[in-house]
Order: sequence, then structure tokens, then C-alpha cells
Amino acid sequence: MTRFASICRNLAIASYLIIGAGLLCVSCTPKEKQVSTIFHTDEEEAETSHFDLPELEENGELIAVTLSGPTTYFEFRGQSFGIQYELTADFARKHGLRIRMEIAHDTIEMLRRLDLGEADIIALPMPHTEGYSMAAVQDSTSEGIPQGWLTRASSPLLAEALNNWYSPTIKQRIIIKQQQLTQRKSNFTARHTPRPKVKNAAGGIISNYDDYFRRYARICGWDWRLLAGQCYQESAFDPDAVSWAGAQGLMQLMPSTASHYGVAHEVFNPEANIHAAARLLKDLDTAFSEISNTDERINFILASYNGGQGHIRDAMALTRKYGGNEHSWSDVSKYVLLLSEPQYFRDPIVKCGYLRGTETTNYVTSIRSHWAYYRGIAH
Repeated sequence: MTRFASICRNLAIASYLIIGAGLLCVSCTPKEKQVSTIFHTDEEEAETSHFDLPELEENGELIAVTLSGPTTYFEFRGQSFGIQYELTADFARKHGLRIRMEIAHDTIEMLRRLDLGEADIIALPMPHTEGYSMAAVQDSTSEGIPQGWLTRASSPLLAEALNNWYSPTIKQRIIIKQQQLTQRKSNFTARHTPRPKVKNAAGGIISNYDDYFRRYARICGWDWRLLAGQCYQESAFDPDAVSWAGAQGLMQLMPSTASHYGVAHEVFNPEANIHAAARLLKDLDTAFSEISNTDERINFILASYNGGQGHIRDAMALTRKYGGNEHSWSDVSKYVLLLSEPQYFRDPIVKCGYLRGTETTNYVTSIRSHWAYYRGIAH
């Protein structure tokens, strides 16, 4: 029996897998048989599957493949979140490894990538599968069948290290951390939303930072009041704001973004923060230059600032796939919302996986509302 046939037999016996927030049924379908044709031959496999823990430590990188989802792995503003991500990061830190998280669209693809040497571990609870080692047991099915991460059988030292590292207390600590993040988000929203939208409506003064908005809005070619509206949405004009995700300052720059624009050490300086944000907006404007309508392009820029350009490109691809206008925010925003549903964020054309789309669409709508209000009081 071939190795892939063995995989299919085990997956058919296992009839279902509990993954993150839902169930994913797996069986030997014609689609899976087609996938099997791109597995390595035995000779090719010998060249790619020899990486065990010593080689990974020498190389300095651990590649983990998983399924995108709200409880497994997702990215928000360039920051990684999710229980499987946090577990992978915890193990990697103990061995001095940097990690690269890769998203697959289903369990068959994860097994294929592991078999081809494109990943070192499957960072998702799965039942034991013939030809692979199960490590770091995390869960069990309703029938009591243990589930854990999988490694290649040719990586015994990696499997041993994972088993020596993992304990239920580690996962519980990470779950608590996730709950704390959720609470921090709630506290941040409650703390900033009630603040006044303007400093002096009668005088046409929006904030203490209006001069900076006027100066740096020219960089991205925006009405300065739109930049002010975005700032209000981000921090309610609090220059010391730090969000639940680690975004900082008036325009809520992520640390990696602040570093990219050279303001990592000045991120809480109002002028430096606004200046860097305007440069980012200019870069996003260039990235979406194919959208000829300026007003439409603003929507895509704002959405990308919040949710990430990759996620917005995914929504555009879905819009195109289902016959919509990928340059119309009215069409694309529907798929931004649908990126929170497995049917869509695991579509093969989606590259960046899960997105909390309601946050991004509300972000765009709210800023436009602030902008409309400010245009009525400030000139």
C-alpha cells in the first residue's frame, strides 16, 4: 500500500477531525487522489524530509502549517494571534527558533506539505496518522481518541522535544492570555470611544493636532479632516494610547510599522506618529492605484490600514470570483465580512485566511462618518 493510500485509509477511519472552532470532515475523495499526484517520489522525499531538531536549530527556523481561524491562527495589523500560533511560538522560544506560520486550506494539504518537507510540524490537533509521529497531545475527540500535532516519522528528535515540552498547563496559560487580550480590547474601546469628537466645534477646531493633520495630509493627498477622522477612530486623540494588539500612539502604529517608518523611538510623539501614518497611507494609495475612483480608493486604503492589505486583496479576489466589481467597496466589503466564515477564509484563492471583517467594515464606515461631521464644522 502506498504512503498516500495509507494516509487516506487512516483519514477515512477517523471520519472527522475537531479543528479549532468547528468540524472538518475528511475522506478519500477524488480531489484528494488528485492532490496525491504531487507528493514527492521516495527519492525526492529523501532529500526534503531529513530535517530533524538539530538541523532546525542550526538553520534557526521552524515552519508550522495550520488552518486559519479565530482560535487557531490569524493575523491582525501584521501581528499574529491564535492558540496554535501561541503554542508554536512558546515551543520555538525554548529552542531559540524563529517561526514561520503557513496556512493550508484543508487537512490533506497540511499532510502534503509535511510530507514534501515544506513544513516541519502540523500545528493543529489531529489523530495519529500512519507514517507520521503524533506529538504534543492537546485534545481528544468525543470518542476519546487522542489528537496532537504531527511531525514526519523521520523527525523523531523533534517529536520527542515537542512531547517533552508540552503540558496541558501551557495551553491553559495561553487560553488565559487570549481571554486577557479580549478584555484589553473591551477596556480600550470603553476608555476611548466616549471622548469628545471635537475640541471646539464653534471655533472649527477638531483637536490639538490640527496643524499636523493639515501639514501631513498633503503627503497622501487627503483632506486633512479625513486624517483627523481616522485619528479619532484610532485613539480618540490620545497620544499615549496603546491598544489590546499593541498598536501605539495617535494613529495606532504597530511596532513593526513604526520601525519601518523610522519612528520606533518616537511613536508617542504626536507629530512623528502622524507623519509616519501619512507615509503609510501614501504607500497604500500607491498599492491600490488600479482603483481609479479616488473616493472608492479611500475605502480600500482605510480597510487595509485596519485589517491588512493582504486580507483586502483576498476579499477582492473573492469578489471577482463571484462576479462582483473588485474595485467597488460596496461589493468587496461583503466579502470582507465573509472572511470570518470558514467557507470563505479557507477558499483556495484566499492567501491570508481569517479576518474579523465586522471590525474592518465598521472602521471604514465610522471614519467616513467622522469625516462628514468634521467637514461641517472645520475648514
